[in-house]
Amino acid sequence: MANHKSSIKRIRSNEAKRVLNKYQAKTTRNAVSALRKNTNKKEAADEMKRVSSLLDKLAKRNIIHKNKAANIKSSLQKQVSNLK
Repeated sequence: MANHKSSIKRIRSNEAKRVLNKYQAKTTRNAVSALRKNTNKKEAADEMKRVSSLLDKLAKRNIIHKNKAANIKSSLQKQVSNLK
């Protein structure tokens, strides 16, 4: 256990940040998988905007790497554009 007040506070704040990051990442993963299952092109195009925004926010906050966000967006965009 930590002995300093600042390290005790740091443990508390790190735990709070970890929980929030985990929630945001899981929400985005669920949105990505829902988009991958979508077969309607119009709905998928609308949903793509929202998912793209979520991925950009995660990358901006360093929850995921910016290149990973770009790779996911690229693969999703390919899939959406190939829908009929």
